[in-house]
Amino acid sequence: MSTRTPPAHAPVVVIGGGIMGCSTLYHLAKMGVSDAVLLERNQLTSGTTWHSAAQVRALRNSRNLTRMIQYSVELYGQLEQETGQAAGWIQKGSLSIATSEDRMIHIRRQEALAKAYGIPAQSISPDEARERWPLMNADDVLGAVWSPDDGRVSPSDVCAALVKGARSLGAKIFEKTGVTAILTENGKVKGVETVNGTVMCDAIALCAGLWSREAGAMAGAEVPLLACEHFYLLTKPVDGIVGNTPTLSDHDNHLYIRDDSGGLLVGCFEPMGKPIAPGVLTESFEFGLLPEDWDHFEPMMMNALHRLPALETAEVKMLLNGPESFTPDGTFMLGEAAETRGLFLGCGMNSVGVAAGGGAGMNLAHTIIHGAPSYDLSEADAKRFAPVFNSVEHLMARAPEVLGTHYDIAYPGKQFKTARKLRRLPLDSEYTEAKAHFGQFFGWERPLYFGKEQEPELKFGRPDWFENVRQEVMAAHETAAIFDASPFGKIEIEGPDAEAFLLRVCAGYVGRRAGSVIYTAILNERGTFESDITVQRLSDAHYRLFVGTNAIRKDLAWLRRHSADFDVSLTDTTQTYAVLGLMGPESARIAAEVGAPELNDIGYFKHAEAHIAGHHVRAARLSYVGEAGWEITCRSENARSIYAALTNAGAEPAGLFAQTSMRVEKGFCAMGHELDSDVTPVEAGLDAMTRKSGGFIGADAIAKHKAGGGVSKVVSLAFEDEAAVPLGHEPLLLDGEVLGQTTTCAYGYRIGRPIALAHVEQSLESGSEVDVDIAGSLFKATVTIGPLFDPQGSRMRPS
Repeated sequence: MSTRTPPAHAPVVVIGGGIMGCSTLYHLAKMGVSDAVLLERNQLTSGTTWHSAAQVRALRNSRNLTRMIQYSVELYGQLEQETGQAAGWIQKGSLSIATSEDRMIHIRRQEALAKAYGIPAQSISPDEARERWPLMNADDVLGAVWSPDDGRVSPSDVCAALVKGARSLGAKIFEKTGVTAILTENGKVKGVETVNGTVMCDAIALCAGLWSREAGAMAGAEVPLLACEHFYLLTKPVDGIVGNTPTLSDHDNHLYIRDDSGGLLVGCFEPMGKPIAPGVLTESFEFGLLPEDWDHFEPMMMNALHRLPALETAEVKMLLNGPESFTPDGTFMLGEAAETRGLFLGCGMNSVGVAAGGGAGMNLAHTIIHGAPSYDLSEADAKRFAPVFNSVEHLMARAPEVLGTHYDIAYPGKQFKTARKLRRLPLDSEYTEAKAHFGQFFGWERPLYFGKEQEPELKFGRPDWFENVRQEVMAAHETAAIFDASPFGKIEIEGPDAEAFLLRVCAGYVGRRAGSVIYTAILNERGTFESDITVQRLSDAHYRLFVGTNAIRKDLAWLRRHSADFDVSLTDTTQTYAVLGLMGPESARIAAEVGAPELNDIGYFKHAEAHIAGHHVRAARLSYVGEAGWEITCRSENARSIYAALTNAGAEPAGLFAQTSMRVEKGFCAMGHELDSDVTPVEAGLDAMTRKSGGFIGADAIAKHKAGGGVSKVVSLAFEDEAAVPLGHEPLLLDGEVLGQTTTCAYGYRIGRPIALAHVEQSLESGSEVDVDIAGSLFKATVTIGPLFDPQGSRMRPS
């Protein structure tokens, strides 16, 4: 047993001794924090880790999540050589089968992704699939993808190897040392109280698995995750199982299958899981399991009997029911908490803890030491969830659905069904009356398109909403449309140092006079994007920042943490104000008709005050969709009257799908698509928006990047085949070699063809032709450097 009395001080305390805690400790020690400590309430791996099926499948839906698990594969394969402790790494590959046409498209898309990411993967026939899994009934199998580099580990052994490696470098582990309190001061962690004494520290890695939400609350942080029951069946030895087999994934039937001690392990992610209320799993839950539930498992058992006839006569060893934690969107949390400095989250692993653990632990350690992961992991950012998602009621509804979507087909436009209508826009009733189809973003219900007559059928082909979106785009292009930007975060920066502060944190020139609108990047010291925002200067000492809907907690935390040396106040006014974008050639007439003709005198990237329907508004002349108009900010309670005036004058509502189509036609980059913390403004073609004089965070890195010959890597694509349906993440090929990937895709209604923005790894010229791999079929596309529509931008400016 480990020493019971921890030291009085440690630079970093890791809470939790599962795969994430052990990996984070190992990597902290590897990176030089040799005196980090790990505190485990019970024994190492005694929470979720010990009963993990421990599959390691590298391919994920993004390059960096895939890269992270590829790191796990490499790490698990070499740990025994490094530490002398076997990790139980078995690399027998994985086989994913398809029993429906849409699943075939899905796995062909995965195969294309794998090639783009350098992962060996190949489509194989049903007969070849049966050869690799002779016990499988393949009568209904249409095809499969074979990934030879995938494997599995022994979860307890891999943790033992990580711990041995960490100890050899000086790190210490304390079992039976439960944390009873997290000490904070001025919003920053300063230590932990345990059953065996207090440890003062500079940072905490919270890797407490099922109990992370409660542990985070000790530090005043929101950690929205919830445990669900997770089932797999174990049998005694079965004839035909000789040695280790590949993992068999039958996602259409919600199953994963592999050998286990000569028998079968059959696990499932059933369509709707069983949530576990907080407090049910107490501190005494050590190497614990939940009761078998054969009634719940029976539909999955029937699927398994169909796929594996040998199960009919197999002797059951047990139906294992172990808890696993899930987040509101099915991706783990990694990074510093929004509310508490020095509290770093590595939890909510959504049943991929062992697969992700090696790479996620490395990135969490890197974040603690260097302030950021070693590559962009914004999709896992700990600050991405709206506070409303930390509600137990909402988690109890959402987590079981998240479990059930684990093996879903990745249809475009797919939305969660549970925990909806959490935050409604001021115009929610108007949009509902206009038959809006809503999507959820940071808890807000935002219209995706209007005129919905029935629930759309999700598919990979041309979507059911195609004509609805066309009408909205054409309204903005030919008459006028209203785009609701109310969920965008609004942050008031006020005080005598407002300008100096923003000149420090913004790469654009925010020193312009009051009445100006500025587009600017917010960069980190590496010169890559933390955010991109628009800024309105209201007075010498008052700015209003408009940030992305999903970015408000992240951006507000970033700004607050850089404001300590400035005399400024920061206030979140997101819900105070609504923003309506009135766009289109008829917007000038409408402005005059609703009693605000002075809007037509506002210059491009300027703002001014006016009144519409008797209510004060502030209108900014800019456009995200490439048509002339204004983003009109008003008090939320006045939005309905203003909207009524605008629609009575002829404007029509338009949704996010129309906005995306028009954005892509204009070549405008967006965070999470073309922009992230791996991309500099130079690579995004936005270096002209950064100050040449420097003085902002990231300026030195930008100068070095330019000096090194950095060039824009973002291009526009127009497809030759009008029937092509690109969705995003498709590989680009030139002469058969992968040279990039699509980022945002749409149909360009103003130019009459499918379009995309893409990242490329080499310079291309306008007019170049590339092939785009859409689910295994190659479609030709023509490259344009710059916008596909109105390249001079003349339509956006007042006439």
